Amino acid sequence: MTLGFSVESLLPLARVEGPLRMGLVRVPLSEWRDPEPDLAARRAVLDACPEAVMVRPEAEPAIAELADILGVSGGLDACTRAMWEDLCLLVQEAPGAPFRLAAGAVAFPTDWHLPEKMGQGVGAIHTPIQGYAEALEAGVERFLDGLQSFNLFGRTNAFVVASDALRYLPKDSVEARFAHVTPENAGETLYVRCEREVLRRLPRSRAIVFTIGIYRTALGRLGDDAVARIARSVAGFGGLELERRGAPQYGAALSAYARQREEARAVQG
Repeated sequence: MTLGFSVESLLPLARVEGPLRMGLVRVPLSEWRDPEPDLAARRAVLDACPEAVMVRPEAEPAIAELADILGVSGGLDACTRAMWEDLCLLVQEAPGAPFRLAAGAVAFPTDWHLPEKMGQGVGAIHTPIQGYAEALEAGVERFLDGLQSFNLFGRTNAFVVASDALRYLPKDSVEARFAHVTPENAGETLYVRCEREVLRRLPRSRAIVFTIGIYRTALGRLGDDAVARIARSVAGFGGLELERRGAPQYGAALSAYARQREEARAVQG
């Protein structure tokens, strides 16, 4: 199954219920990055937010190698302006050592701040995710350590938000974010936001490039199957994860909207 480059194509691979999982699929090199990037939108955010690019000294060899692969001249800023995806570079002090975030070019974060993550290990980066340490941390470290440069793997996350902003860093309370959402307007006020994540190991530096492509679509523009799938997340996640995602604020409206769509389809069919 391909990841694709849209919410509609990514959503079938996103976890919407059940225990935490890596959810990896192989990605061909030809599908590493978006073939039709909106580079103007990306440049606008990067120009306005220079803090979106951060580099530690140990990442420099990996950045030079990445620039060669992309065919650009310059550092990480030049690399990230050549593609749609955000870039995170993970490096090891030695083979078998934990990977740490040594550089990032994150124009389009989904409610996280790059300066808070720089220099941290993968486990510490994922601390806000309930159950990550117990269910995934050891397996993720083994996977990263064994990843080879000729294999690319991808996965996707899906979130429900009340904004189509590319750079999603809300400052208001979760209650305020969704206060205007009702079953009647959910199709226009709720958005499904997907992260298309791909892991690729660089052959010379042995660093791992973690790319994150952001795609978002208003709920009402999605097909019935996609709406039904994202609605499953309201009951499919545990309480603390639902709270972290803000689901108690939008869940009733999303579920009611999904039922309306399902009833309308049943009448038509």
